[in-house]
Amino acid sequence: MKKILAMAAAFALTSPLCANNTEPEKNTSEFLPIERFEEGFITHYLNEAIAKGFNNEDGPAEYGRTQTGFASAPKFGGYYMAGYYYSSKDGAHSGDGFKQKNVRLYVSGTLFNDFAYLVQLQTANQAFHMKDYWLEWKKYKSFQIKVGQFIRVFGYENPYTPFDYHDGAYAQITQKLCGQSDFIVGDNGGGRDQGIQFQGDLLPVGNDQHSLLHYQFMISNGQTINSGDKNSQKDLSGTLQIQPIQGLRLAIWGWTGNFTADNGVTVDRDRYMVSAFYDKDNWTARAEYAHSTGHKTTDFQNGRWTGTGEAQGWYATVGIPCGNVVKTWVKYDAYEDDATKNTLKSIYSVAPNIALHKNMWFQPRVALVHDNNLTDKKNYFEASCEFGVRF
Repeated sequence: MKKILAMAAAFALTSPLCANNTEPEKNTSEFLPIERFEEGFITHYLNEAIAKGFNNEDGPAEYGRTQTGFASAPKFGGYYMAGYYYSSKDGAHSGDGFKQKNVRLYVSGTLFNDFAYLVQLQTANQAFHMKDYWLEWKKYKSFQIKVGQFIRVFGYENPYTPFDYHDGAYAQITQKLCGQSDFIVGDNGGGRDQGIQFQGDLLPVGNDQHSLLHYQFMISNGQTINSGDKNSQKDLSGTLQIQPIQGLRLAIWGWTGNFTADNGVTVDRDRYMVSAFYDKDNWTARAEYAHSTGHKTTDFQNGRWTGTGEAQGWYATVGIPCGNVVKTWVKYDAYEDDATKNTLKSIYSVAPNIALHKNMWFQPRVALVHDNNLTDKKNYFEASCEFGVRF
């Protein structure tokens, strides 16, 4: 087994398909995960052929993101994720079995050197829908502007694409309080919204000249993806982050706005989060706490509001490198749907990620769950094995 893993690691490091054939994104932030909309096993050859068709004065362009006139050769990519899932929770066995998680297709590129763009589509056992579309001005690292539909400014986990997120499962606060499948009911936008964002990295310090401060500010509809605004108000979200030493980031986040459901009920969303994140030499540690004030859309009944109108949660996770191929994630994840212990749901999980190639990984996961929302048999376990392939 050790010999197989060693061969896989060597292949992953030396294979031309694994090599990064694109230039680094211009003025990429030190504080945010790089959006890796990379090519895969098949799209590598498609992109190479397209790039050769982009001619300049000296003949065919070199493969990659070489600028040709006003635009780079567009880069196509895509991936799919699936797996087998099991839960011992009462009544959950009908959901056991093999499932498609998602299939995504995307194209990215640059215009006039200083602009980057992305269009991304997804299907998940349903019709295709738009996931992302944005244009970003990236001339300066200290001040950038993005407009379109993209990840909302709130939380460290939210910006990770599913293919590059290897903690085993997004934390409950990322799912419930960042708009992935929001607890208010109705906003299932994958943590995205439509709007405009301003961001930048400031104050290079130290011998390594790492940026000390990062800011991000977003104005958005507040009505999830692929949906026009249903009221005259806009959501405001933002973050301030510091990096006292390279690799360690401390952040505060804020979000205020509202959401209008199809039945006309409007609920407020006033939220804050505090975070700590360390990532260096393939060791990763991250912890976040989030609190929300604002009712669910279903809390308005018979002309009055029910429930506490609050929610909160926290998590801590550590990624432990186990050689060149395996990184094991240990995670504690807690969430209270009405900010009381009566609705506390705690998840303890272990999930080794096995990356045989940068375009292919497997991830078994086991988790013990304690859920106070259940009337009996509050403890149960979950097991799954997912795989992802970038094609």
